[in-house]
Parts: sequence; C-alpha cells; structure tokens
Amino acid sequence: MTVEHIVFAVYITVLLGVGFYFSRQDKSLEDYLLGGRRLGGAVTALTMQATSMSGYMFMGGPAFTYQTGWFGLWYAVGDAGGAIINLSVLGRRMRRLSQILGALSPIEYLEKRYESPAIRVIGSLIAVVFLSAYVIAQFIASGKALMTLTGLSYEVSLIVGVGVILTYTVAGGYLAVAWSDFIQGIIMVVGLAGVLIVGLVRVGGLTGLNNALAKLDPTYLSLWGKGLEYNGQWGVALGALLIYAIGYMGLPHVVVRHMSMQSPKTTKTAILWATFWNQLFVYSPYVLGLIGIVMLPNLTDPELVVPELAYEFFPGFFAAIMLSAIMAAIMSTSDSLLMQSGSILARDVYQRFINPSASQGQMVLVSRLLILFVGIFGVILAIIQPPTVFGLVVFAFGVLGNSFMVPYVAAVYWEEANKVGAMAAMVGGALGNVLWTSLNLQDVTALHPFLAGLLISIGCMLVFNRFGSSPSREVIEAVRRAKGSAHLVEPKGAAAHLAPEARAIAEHLASREAVTVVQAGD
Repeated sequence: MTVEHIVFAVYITVLLGVGFYFSRQDKSLEDYLLGGRRLGGAVTALTMQATSMSGYMFMGGPAFTYQTGWFGLWYAVGDAGGAIINLSVLGRRMRRLSQILGALSPIEYLEKRYESPAIRVIGSLIAVVFLSAYVIAQFIASGKALMTLTGLSYEVSLIVGVGVILTYTVAGGYLAVAWSDFIQGIIMVVGLAGVLIVGLVRVGGLTGLNNALAKLDPTYLSLWGKGLEYNGQWGVALGALLIYAIGYMGLPHVVVRHMSMQSPKTTKTAILWATFWNQLFVYSPYVLGLIGIVMLPNLTDPELVVPELAYEFFPGFFAAIMLSAIMAAIMSTSDSLLMQSGSILARDVYQRFINPSASQGQMVLVSRLLILFVGIFGVILAIIQPPTVFGLVVFAFGVLGNSFMVPYVAAVYWEEANKVGAMAAMVGGALGNVLWTSLNLQDVTALHPFLAGLLISIGCMLVFNRFGSSPSREVIEAVRRAKGSAHLVEPKGAAAHLAPEARAIAEHLASREAVTVVQAGD
C-alpha cells in the first residue's frame, strides 16, 4: 500500500466515523432531515458552500477554462456572490416561514405555502429527476479522482467512492452531511490553495500566465472564449454569470440549509462566513485550468487538470492530500444531493400520498432505503454512459434553478403569489431550459439556457398568477409574520415534532365544525 492509499484510507475512516457518530443523534424525523434546526452560522455557510461547489469546481470548472480560456471566469464571478445573494434574499424569511408552516422539506414548504398537493407532486418529480442527474455528475467525478489516486479502473473506483458516500449519508442523516461538509470544506480550501500557489509561482504569477497564454493563442485572454466563440453574445455571458449568482436560490439541497439554521438571526453570521469563503476559494479552480493550458498542453482529459497538477507539484503524501480535497468536494455535494432526494421521496411522496400515518422510525428507515436506491441507480447510469461533469452539472443546476427559484422568492416576497402562478413558473422554467439545451437554441438565439429558462419562469409566474385565487388568510398572515422581526417561539421536545401534525388536526376539526354549522342551518 502506497502513502497515497494510507492518507486516503485515514480520510475515509474519519468520514465514516462522522456518519456513525451522528447516527446516534437522530431521535426524530426532524433530526434526520433538518438536523433538529440547530446549525450555527459557520456550519451553515460551509455546508452550503461545500454542497454547492461539488466535483464541478475541481473538474468541470478547470476543464472549461482549459478549453475556453478566460471566458470561464463569467461563471466564477457569479459564483463568488451566489451564497451571499442566496442567504441575503431567502435565508431569514425562508427559515421563519418554514417554521411557521411546519415544513420539513423544501418541497413540502412549497405545498404548504401555495396550498396545493399538485405542486408537491410536480415539484417532487422535477427535484428527484434533476437531483439524480446532478448526483450522477458527482459520481463520475469521484470515479475519475479515485482512478487517478489508486490506479484502479474507473468502474471499481466509482463503486468504492460512492460506497463510502452512501454509507455515511444513510447512517448519519442531515447532521452527518452538514458536519462532514464542514470538515471537507476546510480540506478543499487548504488543498486548492496549495496547488494554486505553487502553480502561479511556476508560471510567473498572473502576468507570466497571461503572457504564456498569449503566445499559445491570444484569444485565450478574451472574455468571449478561445477563437472568440461567443463574441458579442451578451445573452450567453449574462446567463453564465447569473446561473451561479442567483441559481442557488432554486436548488432544494441548498435552500434546505435555510430551514435547518438555528434561528433566523443565524443568517447574518452565515453571510459573513460565506463571503470570506467565496473570495478565498471560488476563483482558484478556474485559474488552475488556465495554468493547465501552459503546463499540461498534451492533457487528454481536461477534467483531470487539477489532479495532474497536484502530482506535478507535490510528492506522494501531499498529492494524496490534494486528491482527498477533490474527493471532499465531490462527497460534500453527493451526500447532500442523496440526502435531499431521499427526503423528498420519503416525506413528500411516501408519507404524503402512500402512508400518511407512518411513524417517525418508519420515515427514517424509508428515507435511508430511498437514498440507497437513488445511489445504486446513479452508479449504474454513471458506469453505462459518463458525460462530462461540466455539461451535466450546468444542465441539472440550471433546470433546478429555473424550476424553483421564482416560486421560492415569490413565496416570501409576494403575498398574492398563488398556486397557479407557482406551478406555471416551475413547469415553464424547467421546460424552457430543457428545450434550450436539447435543441441547442443557444446557438440560434445567443441566449444561455439558464437565462432563457429564467425569463420564461418569471413570465409564467406573472401571467398565470392572474388566473388563480388568492392565498388563504392564514397563508398571507404567515408570509407577513415571516417578513417581520418579531421573535418566533420555537417548539421544544415532543412539541417540536408534533407541531405540523397538531396544526393539521386543528384545521381538520375546524373544517368539520364548519360543516356541522352549515348542516344545522339547513
């Protein structure tokens, strides 16, 4: 066993330990799905960012700049502000409204806000399909990273990597995911910073890098891509900027972090941590892709530029740490995607429509089994047909953002937003992005698929909202309370777990009483 294998084995052992430790902390469904709503600002920010960054940041992003030059920085600029915008716009209000409504998942939250079971069905379908596509991209990245580290085949590496992710996610639930993300986020920053610093020294800093790129092809320095592929296409550039600047507000596995915060006030601390993290981390992978152009001109697979640079710059021990950082990015997103898929299928499909009387223990078991199923299905697809990490992430990310961002924002800022408008925004945004991508309409319209889907989603919300009835008085009052600064009383102990069910019973009794009164009047 080489030193690389030993370092990675220790790293994996620590992650599995985290999963099994937190498996003993889950005493209820709320603990398993939301960590008991008790995460602080630092953990919230780092788990949100580690979840967002994924294998894309170590493989997809660098590969893209390796192929297009400085054009890739459009994505980086948006990404640098993505978490800040997400937390500032949604964080506090979504945390408050989810508590008021008694929602334990982002899809359940939409049903209760818009008072429509149909939204829960459609939202669950969109979320599970495209979260699965997103997780397949992470599985592909894990297979490639482990293949580089161990020398094993892609298929074997894929199964080993995903096996570890599934084990600690299924065992530990949300708290295991959040705290492993926190640990892995630190590893990611340290590892990437090490490779970047040595890389810049080798090429003579940014000035030396740009000079070297200019000698190879001056268009590498253009903001319109190598060969000026996107010259003057502002719709493409703006879409590349916006997909990560605002798209995070539509990702169920990211916005669930708002719901799990200790309190609405946690948002301020989380914004500070996210700001520091983003400026330190976000630009590095894209710059490493540019360094790869100069130092690895004959690289056959651009998605391996960071692993190859790690081995180029460091001896075995440090290279293993660097590759562990890559696996950290992959795992920190994979576990969150799997956790959210399982949560949606268990809470929003199984309990809501199949077995409404399921106990807390049954729900946790079902969620674990569904996470395992999604993981195994993802492995099979990743082995059969592995597309590029960059393309798959941008596609899945874009569809999720176009589906849910407008309904999530409208839920807390527009009291009159109703179920017809929200449903139209979800379906219109998703279909718009899918059609734009599958039919290559970007080439025809010079409009990025995310920007096209965003405009369609906003338009559908505004137009179709006119055809739906206004939300109930209770929902409007809940939205107003979520906007306010008044302290919300947090249910404790058994009351916290019974709050949503108690509200449902009260509503049922009220409706029965109303029917009785009407019948007596007749």
